Amino acid sequence: QVQLVESGGGLVQAGGSLRLSCAASGRTFNSYTMGWGWFRQAPGKEREFVATISWSGSSTYVAGSVKGRFTISRDNAKNTVYLQMNSLNPEDTAVYYCAAGDTIGRTPDTYKYWGQGTQVTVSS
Repeated sequence: QVQLVESGGGLVQAGGSLRLSCAASGRTFNSYTMGWGWFRQAPGKEREFVATISWSGSSTYVAGSVKGRFTISRDNAKNTVYLQMNSLNPEDTAVYYCAAGDTIGRTPDTYKYWGQGTQVTVSS
């Protein structure tokens, strides 16, 4: 059984920063073959792609809405992916989900495993 657990969410003022982490556990999880993704979902909206990173870290993609402000990275030895979020604004308020799968992509159906989500709230 693979489990993904996010952490690092919270309340921050506009212009501030947060770093989300997502750690994977489970006997069958092999970080060296898994791609990771971050998605977010605001109230009343569909789940939205934020960023993705390949198993090696050599390929990363971020959504246009967060480009230049958010950075995705990973530590395979720790089975962990990170999302560094800078220059946050109220439009970034959402529940943030990490996901892992055999490949990377910008749609939720790309990923096999999902975390439970962590709330990020940006006040103006």
